[in-house]
Amino acid sequence: MAETTIQVSTELLAKLKVMKLHEKESYEDLLWDLIEDRLELSEETKKSIAQSRQEYNEGKYKTFEQVKEDLDP
Repeated sequence: MAETTIQVSTELLAKLKVMKLHEKESYEDLLWDLIEDRLELSEETKKSIAQSRQEYNEGKYKTFEQVKEDLDP
């Protein structure tokens, strides 16, 4: 594997450290996971958002208060 160095801000490095699942996880593994998540969810998420917006615009939703009323015995 060819190795290279990338420059990131101290702020980004701190956020990446927090995102690691475990201390020994490499930054490469972390970045691949982030890329995978973005690629996998991209089209599915876009479709879901579009559908939700359409339903909202058509008035096909319930407020929190309505849901609470439905669930209260």
